[in-house]
Amino acid sequence: MNKKKWAISAIVIFLLLLPLISCIKSNNVETVRVGEVTRSIFYAPQYVAISKGFFEKEGLNVELKTTWGGDKTMTSLLSDGIDVALVGSETSIYVAAQGSNDPVINFAQLTETDGTFLVAREKAENFSWDQLKGKTFLGQRKGGMPQMVGEYVLKQHDIDPKKDLTLIQNIDFANVANAFASGTGDYVQLFEPTASIFEKEGKGYIVASFGEESGTVPYTTFMSKQSFLNANPEAAEKFTRAIYKAQQWVDTHSTKEIAEAIAPFFEDTSMDTIETVVERYKSQHSYATNPILDEKEWENLQNIMDEAGELPKRMKHDTLVNTKIANTVMGE
Repeated sequence: MNKKKWAISAIVIFLLLLPLISCIKSNNVETVRVGEVTRSIFYAPQYVAISKGFFEKEGLNVELKTTWGGDKTMTSLLSDGIDVALVGSETSIYVAAQGSNDPVINFAQLTETDGTFLVAREKAENFSWDQLKGKTFLGQRKGGMPQMVGEYVLKQHDIDPKKDLTLIQNIDFANVANAFASGTGDYVQLFEPTASIFEKEGKGYIVASFGEESGTVPYTTFMSKQSFLNANPEAAEKFTRAIYKAQQWVDTHSTKEIAEAIAPFFEDTSMDTIETVVERYKSQHSYATNPILDEKEWENLQNIMDEAGELPKRMKHDTLVNTKIANTVMGE
């Protein structure tokens, strides 16, 4: 066979093998099932990681579902309904305190402040926290980060949640906003974009930010069972790398660009509202710029839990937090 015929044969063989090569590459894509505690613009970097293809570039197919509430999210994680949970770090402490043989490990932080806002039924020209005294406050689920931060902030303003106001905490997370819209409470603690939507519709008025009042805290993190991280170290690293890229992208791009990137995840929310909310979260530094959950934040979390009477026992940072993965991707 002369060189020309050999070259033609080689090309034909390559073309015949190309579909097989593509198939092999496709089979190397790993699926990671993620459960988010709620759907919120508060989690913008996560949606950016999906819409900008950062997970895809890492060879990951992220299946995202909203699990609506800390209890349901953690139940789904512990029962292997999901691989990764995006939920408050306090849930990992609750699981560990029960003596789990397969602890839940925080490996990538997404937000670093509280993401809720105080919404009043009546518009207040000059709001002050003491206006809550004697009123009905519709709070979040007892034992969850929103509720604990809410009570922490109230106490910082010399308000005893149990004595100075009527505190309602028995309404399911997904129904708090509807309860307020139906007439329950003088004040309510809401996430975005619900808070801004209520304001635009005249159902309530944002008067304060719990995130600005409470300081830096590991409010929402990605976590997995230790067994999953042990069995899938490369997937965990790829996942964290994609999140870090998204965090950096959010930090360096405009409010409008971020809003456009995450808009498909909020089809029922106007672009103006999305931009308003993104700007609000960016201005109070709610979006973490890297995935590391440090010891100072961890201690602040436990202090808030302790103040709320919800800390079952103190947990060392390195017991429930893995920073090695984040440090690896940041050091590349």
